[in-house]
Amino acid sequence: QVQLVESGGGLVQAGGSLRLSCAASGRTFRSRAMGWFRQAPGKEREFVAGINWNGGSTYYADSVKGRFTISRDNAKDTVYLQMSSLKPEDTAVYYCAQHTASNSRHTYYLPQEYDYWGQGTQVTVSS
Repeated sequence: QVQLVESGGGLVQAGGSLRLSCAASGRTFRSRAMGWFRQAPGKEREFVAGINWNGGSTYYADSVKGRFTISRDNAKDTVYLQMSSLKPEDTAVYYCAQHTASNSRHTYYLPQEYDYWGQGTQVTVSS
């Protein structure tokens, strides 16, 4: 069984930064790709960033490219999302998720390709 626990969310002013963490338990973390998604009120869950099993490949939604950085530390079973130059439109609940594969560049953006999800952490960016 895999458990994912996000932390690091909060309230920040536009232009500010936050770093989200996602701590994983279970044997499969180190061999699986991971992703971050977000869901704003009244909107569908959307892909934010993905990283392959060893951190060698990363993928981003166009809306966050150049502002967000995904990384992982397999020794700590943790994946991170460094968010900079935050905008009010980044306000959402952020979820980490474990992909069913070690790397799949064509399916990172598909929620159905992830089999475990965290409970989410709220990020609010004020203008």
